[in-house]
Amino acid sequence: MTLRGPPGDRSPAELLTFGVVNLDKPPGPSSHQVSGWIRDAVDEKLSTLEASEPIDRAAHAGTLDPKVTGCLPVMLGDATRLAQVFLEGKKEYVAVLECHGRVPSDAESIVAEFEGPIYQKPPRKSAVSRRLRVRTIHDLDVLEREERRILLRIRCESGTYVRKLCHDLGLAMGTGGHMGALRRTMTEPFDDTDLHTATEFLDALAFWLEDDDPEPLYDVVDPAERILENLARVTIAESAAHEVANGAPVYAPGVLDVGSDASHGDLVACFTPAGAAVCLGELVGSREADSGVVVDLERVLV
Repeated sequence: MTLRGPPGDRSPAELLTFGVVNLDKPPGPSSHQVSGWIRDAVDEKLSTLEASEPIDRAAHAGTLDPKVTGCLPVMLGDATRLAQVFLEGKKEYVAVLECHGRVPSDAESIVAEFEGPIYQKPPRKSAVSRRLRVRTIHDLDVLEREERRILLRIRCESGTYVRKLCHDLGLAMGTGGHMGALRRTMTEPFDDTDLHTATEFLDALAFWLEDDDPEPLYDVVDPAERILENLARVTIAESAAHEVANGAPVYAPGVLDVGSDASHGDLVACFTPAGAAVCLGELVGSREADSGVVVDLERVLV
């Protein structure tokens, strides 16, 4: 078994089997359709290379309704094992609240009341159980307002229903209201500063295979390690990484360093000294321990 090399030294084919595209989802298709198109495009291109295996799978980070646009990271190949990381991060949206009457003069103060923990019940069309649950609105700002419209920026916990939030805001204003346009501008650790369209991705694939120019592909596809930027980091020896690949937990003798931001019970990411991701796991041992399990495995990435 060969461990992955440093993220910055990977070939285009290696990048496509453990990479992520920060995709700008267009209106129209579902998130599932978009990730399926990306998967099929990569498989078709890799099938022309005798030494490459198809990726077989791609996954998106957080469902967006067909009409919704914006930040949709798409994980390729083994990077799909990192999908749970996006459940830990915040989301940010820009939404239009369509009020059913004139926007009240105290709209800003009404909106401010919705910051913090709020109760939400998923809508009837949702794929999850319709149980009352708590979601945290970290920031809720009025960017612009018109006679019957308010432009909002919403930074919230993963799993927040913005459509339901807009409905509740309309009720609180006494006008009623519904969500108009919606765009996701961030799903941590990705945001809208470096989005790429599906067309840009397909063009980059063509440049690589038809013109032998991989540079556009390196611009569009990031090593999957980027997904782990916000997780606490544990560095393990290569010998320990080989053991992890065979299903063993991370034992103290194989630990080279534990990030100062890591706490007992945290979800952590383990890396080789070269910076290649090895696994996700729960930190269960002390960084000062001489023996015993330090990281209990959740996902093996090699």
